[in-house]
Amino acid sequence: MRILVDTNILFSALLFPKSKPARALLHVADKHEMVLCDRNIAEIRDILKRKAPKLLPDAEVLLAEMSYELIPAVDHAEKLIRDAKDQPILNAAIVAGVDIVLTGDKDFLSLELEHPKCMTAAQFLALEEIENKTRPDTR
Repeated sequence: MRILVDTNILFSALLFPKSKPARALLHVADKHEMVLCDRNIAEIRDILKRKAPKLLPDAEVLLAEMSYELIPAVDHAEKLIRDAKDQPILNAAIVAGVDIVLTGDKDFLSLELEHPKCMTAAQFLALEEIENKTRPDTR
């Protein structure tokens, strides 16, 4: 599957390396075709500069080491999502034929699109049955 990873997943994965977003990101990188939008990369750099500058070098290493397809944001007038800054990212996902947008953004998650599906890290992990495989046996 082609999966676009949203900025908040990247940020959470960097901030909390053992979190569901981090596990989802690693799984996407290992098992699927990861897609990043140029707008998401600009956003993650901007957010890290403001909120967690010490993580900026880690983000640069992550972006350099991961294999992903970089797609350009697509601006056009049709509005499908409440937050105008997210529209070019959604447009890019649609134009690029992405299957899933992996996000924690409520604006994306409230969309009822058939393609691409918008889902949280937890939903994605459940879909991929990663949650069950990574939980310790409590019997």
